[in-house]
Amino acid sequence: MTDRSLNIVHVFRSPVGGLFRHVLDLARAQAARGHRVGLIADSLTGSERAAQALAAIEPQLPLGLLRIPMPRQPGPKDFNALIKVSQFLRATHVDVVHGHGAKGGLYARLARPGRPIVRAMTPHGGSLHFGRDSLGGWIVLTTERLLMPFGDLYLFESRYARDLFHDKIGAPRGLVRIVHNGVSPAEFEPVPPADDATDLLYLGEFRTLKGIDVLVEAVVRLHARGHKISATLVGDGPDAAAVREQIAAANLGTAIRVRQPMPAREAFALGRIMVVPSRAESLPYVVLEAAACGKPLIATEVGGIPEIYGPLTDALVPPNDVETLVKKVVVTLDNPDIAGSRAETLRQRVAAGFSIGTMVEGVLSGYAEVRAKRR
Repeated sequence: MTDRSLNIVHVFRSPVGGLFRHVLDLARAQAARGHRVGLIADSLTGSERAAQALAAIEPQLPLGLLRIPMPRQPGPKDFNALIKVSQFLRATHVDVVHGHGAKGGLYARLARPGRPIVRAMTPHGGSLHFGRDSLGGWIVLTTERLLMPFGDLYLFESRYARDLFHDKIGAPRGLVRIVHNGVSPAEFEPVPPADDATDLLYLGEFRTLKGIDVLVEAVVRLHARGHKISATLVGDGPDAAAVREQIAAANLGTAIRVRQPMPAREAFALGRIMVVPSRAESLPYVVLEAAACGKPLIATEVGGIPEIYGPLTDALVPPNDVETLVKKVVVTLDNPDIAGSRAETLRQRVAAGFSIGTMVEGVLSGYAEVRAKRR
């Protein structure tokens, strides 16, 4: 289904991680297809690399780039942000506002653009990580339930995310579509390991949710059993200090090295086996990126990762299970030919079903279907 050239504005809070990559890929591809695109993001978060990425894409944004303060927690400051978002949408004569994550979805569904528009929402995990067993989680999930009538299109990057949304929040009244994340053709070029590559590699946020502490504990146990495994941890995050303390307490400062965030393909050269020990995920780009370049992978069976693996799901390990991870590391290191063969099979699967082109067409088709129903 096609549509005329649209004015599309993407709204999101923090310019980090897979959500940020998704928005940039989507914005570039939509602009390349002749749509006029704009971005609204938080001005208080993001690294220098994020600022550079936004500066690089700005020439491709005819509707402009707006950075405003967006509070992480719900509160009165959201009203100021919502006013600025509404003003931007009115000034750009927007046809589609696409919110990403909990905060972007809030603003996209409540903004007042002064004309009928398509209000799209992609959760990207966000509020789906919360439960009703805490006051904060109850507030977030209740807010999402109250916002559901204001959304026209709900785009989920995995079947898992869709089902979790239904279980925790409810069935959206708008159009629901599953559109998997995708990677570009260039990302299928192999990344050979550097001369000083470690055995294992972790790339992502330093957060308990991502299971980085499980990986460190696995290395601790491997060393205790005589396996002198080395690892590189690339990233940063709210639990970075705790990770460093865990490494120091185990006297593994020479076996585990920590590196600041860097582009994924640079990081992939720093380790021979990629480990994704997450306790929760939606459809992580880091798995798609590593699989695309043929990197041997050890990942947990959480979120949408089984959707990426398909018939290879038996290779996944349970989350929060140090002992199983230890055994998987040993088996993978001891059988490089088998690990390489499985990596190639997964690479082919990702090439066939997880491309940026398919992702973008799925999103644009969703916009067009909502607009067609209105006509």
